[in-house]
Amino acid sequence: MKPGSVKIMDRVSAVEAIKRLDEEDLLFLNRLIVERLKLISQARATGLMATFTKGDRVGFQAPDGRALQGSVLRLNQKTVSVVTDDGHQWNVAPGLLHLVQSVGEGGGRGKR
Repeated sequence: MKPGSVKIMDRVSAVEAIKRLDEEDLLFLNRLIVERLKLISQARATGLMATFTKGDRVGFQAPDGRALQGSVLRLNQKTVSVVTDDGHQWNVAPGLLHLVQSVGEGGGRGKR
């Protein structure tokens, strides 16, 4: 079990308890679950976003399968704005990016 996680007594009991809930309780439980999943996803994206800095050279795969590279233009709330070598701007989920060269590597720039 992961640190900080809570184990449901057992899944069979949880399934049986859910089967006994009425529509109103199921809708309430659904809202709680969706909110929790969004929070977990946002925390993951924020952690990934922290690995990039403006000016970093990054790579990603375009929806059509092309491998693209560019520089981080800015860090948005949920995405990273990247300007590619051909001058196009993309907003990319941080989980789809890989670091090619940190702004602190080479080029005579200082470390972050």
